[in-house]
Amino acid sequence: MQEAKGGTIKLGYNGATTMTSPYEVDVQIASAAGYDVLEITATKLDKYLQVHSLADARKLLDAARLKAHAINSIERINSRDALGRGELLARTRELSRFAHALDCPWIVVVPGPAPADAKWTTIRDHTVNALRAMSEMAAPFDVNLAFEFLGFPWCSVRTLAQAWEIVQRVDRANVGFVIDTCHFYAGGSTLDSIRAVDARQMAILHINDVEAMPKEKIEDANRLFPGDGVIPLKEIIGAVRGIGFDGVASVEIFRPEYWQREPLAVARAAREKMAHALIT
Repeated sequence: MQEAKGGTIKLGYNGATTMTSPYEVDVQIASAAGYDVLEITATKLDKYLQVHSLADARKLLDAARLKAHAINSIERINSRDALGRGELLARTRELSRFAHALDCPWIVVVPGPAPADAKWTTIRDHTVNALRAMSEMAAPFDVNLAFEFLGFPWCSVRTLAQAWEIVQRVDRANVGFVIDTCHFYAGGSTLDSIRAVDARQMAILHINDVEAMPKEKIEDANRLFPGDGVIPLKEIIGAVRGIGFDGVASVEIFRPEYWQREPLAVARAAREKMAHALIT
């Protein structure tokens, strides 16, 4: 663990960093590489549960002495028609059941594309309504929703300030937010917007880096290990620590080049580089 101003930050491994490896391998490598918690990729868990039980999934975590911190993710939560809304709520209930069985406190949820010519107030209100409905599905399972803004140009909620406005309006005890350094940088979020949020509602700090390129052209595949790119990680992490965050910092890198490497080697390299980035 890394000591921060607000307390001890736990180190998390996100399965997207080795997307081609299955759930059971992610558990093994996260434990072997010395992480404290695992962010479970939802599609990997779905595949595992086709032939195993939730009890089996929990046994793997317990045997590895690893905690599940989040299931990632439910997507396009604010861009669904009536049929899609039903599917959204059903998926929320399903993943909440999974999370409860795995003693996993969070489900990461993300916005969809921005509708043509949509006003911010319309996007905001649609997102608030979706999160409130989802929170009702998750609450009976004692599970929380972590709303993650996406900094890419196509997304409807691109900045921390927008995400925080939404979370405040939702005003539910089981709805918080995520800061991802790639999305923070790509979408032009500010350090002042970190200082404006309540650290108690922050579920995860996703740590990663990106290649040197125009911000509006950044995609997930351009992510790099922390410290290997151009994101001002020291400043962002310093601001997050400054508000007293003492939760989970999780490495999340959607880089296909890394997926071709030996999974444990990737997990170890990611942990080393993330731990170094956290020393400010």
